Amino acid sequence: MASIFTSFILFMLLLIFAMFCLYVVLPILSLLIFYLKESMNKSGGPPIAGTIFHQLMHFDTLLDFHLDMLHKHGTFRLIKPSYIELFTTDPTIIEHVLKTRFSSYSKGQYNYEIVSDLFGDGIFAVDGEKWRHQRKLASFEFSTKVLREFSSVVFRSNAAKFCKTISDAASFGKQIEMQDLLMKSTLDSIFKVGFGVELDTLSGCNEQGTLFSRAFDDSNHIVFHRYSDLFWKVKRYLNIGMEARLKKNLKVIDDFVFQLIHEKRELMKSGLERDKEDILSRFILESERDPETMTDKYLRDIILNFLIAGKDTSANTLTWFFYMLCKHPLVQEKIAAEIKEAMGDEGLNGDIKSFTSSSLTDQVLDKMQYLHAALTETLRLYPAVPVDAKCAEEDDVLPSGLKMKKGDGITYLIYAMARMVDLWGDDAEEFRPERWLKNGKFQPESPFKFVTFNAGPRICLGKEFAYRQMKILAAVVLNFFKFKLGDESYVARYRTMFTLHMDKGLPLLAFHR
Repeated sequence: MASIFTSFILFMLLLIFAMFCLYVVLPILSLLIFYLKESMNKSGGPPIAGTIFHQLMHFDTLLDFHLDMLHKHGTFRLIKPSYIELFTTDPTIIEHVLKTRFSSYSKGQYNYEIVSDLFGDGIFAVDGEKWRHQRKLASFEFSTKVLREFSSVVFRSNAAKFCKTISDAASFGKQIEMQDLLMKSTLDSIFKVGFGVELDTLSGCNEQGTLFSRAFDDSNHIVFHRYSDLFWKVKRYLNIGMEARLKKNLKVIDDFVFQLIHEKRELMKSGLERDKEDILSRFILESERDPETMTDKYLRDIILNFLIAGKDTSANTLTWFFYMLCKHPLVQEKIAAEIKEAMGDEGLNGDIKSFTSSSLTDQVLDKMQYLHAALTETLRLYPAVPVDAKCAEEDDVLPSGLKMKKGDGITYLIYAMARMVDLWGDDAEEFRPERWLKNGKFQPESPFKFVTFNAGPRICLGKEFAYRQMKILAAVVLNFFKFKLGDESYVARYRTMFTLHMDKGLPLLAFHR
């Protein structure tokens, strides 16, 4: 019996050693060999600035690490196991990849493996027919007048609720955590517009919704960390560290979303919500026509992709926007004056408790050119998605003359682009909304220079949707309040993840105007 037990222990130790060699030693050796091979390659091209381990070492300040490398080298490369990743801020390369040679670059299997646990087969993770199918359905939805009008009603209603929450804090001189409130508000909005559900996390009454939101945000951070962690698959297999936390988060996320889909299906079967205007109802109707493709799992993936597009991007941008307004009080006052002028009699003369924001029509919002410029300037400096990547599906030659091999990756650094003097001038790092205005009118830039909403065939369908939500909330709030940092010396930092989340939140003081 003892010999059997000893043999078993030896077998397990050998198995662990074999796994260690397979998943740890071999990838490191492969990486080092590939790094040395590429370092000795004298064929030219952008310099090699390091390996995947450099990203891991600088993960908490990854965007600034990229920026430092660009200042030192311009376009540069990092070595990952068996392939090269090119990092660039060159608009001509970005246009080549996102438009000119669109069919030659995809999200790729490497990116899909990393993100699929969270985003599954959603529109941000897939290529080919699945991407075209979701793009077609989403394009139709975003182009409908019904959705535009419905979403505007929801945005105005939630902005009024948001305003009343701030009013209570301002009346008692209580500090608010602005990012948390914005995340809850945009979560409530996207659930109402996208899924037809009154979540109401802003009031603090929906603990399940709040837990879901926290699990989703934490998963966003963990999955992005995989890009810098050579051993994330081992950790997932052993269920340790961040991967163990991710597994728990995914359980919370899936339970919440599948329950939502089930309840929505039952309501629609009963005939109570067959004509609902929300996006999920329309996707469920589509699933009845194509049940093999539009499974509950597929709907779950679509929901989570809509969620990161509708909640995180708007909330993060508004968080940085209010931070910038506190750092630039003259800009804050200029926006407030524009809002008052555009709203006319519905401006400061209204009462907060009875304010409905019904006067914020598209025509009124269009008058707020400086607000639009300030939000765009925020998006320039603090892009909702700070980096994005593609994979070469075939050998290619970039406009710079650099040869890309099939399987090589290319990452365009949107956060760093805003800080490039050759793109934006000597004041590139300054917050200056006026750069977007000419004779008081907003002037857009090339989408390959200002890549915040992506560009080419995959350009963001929800761009106008996002601007409308942000402008409505900002107009309502700044109509009644002015803001200061809770601590004037506070310097905001980002949390490294898919979307540009502000680390540690944004503590503000609000004052009635």
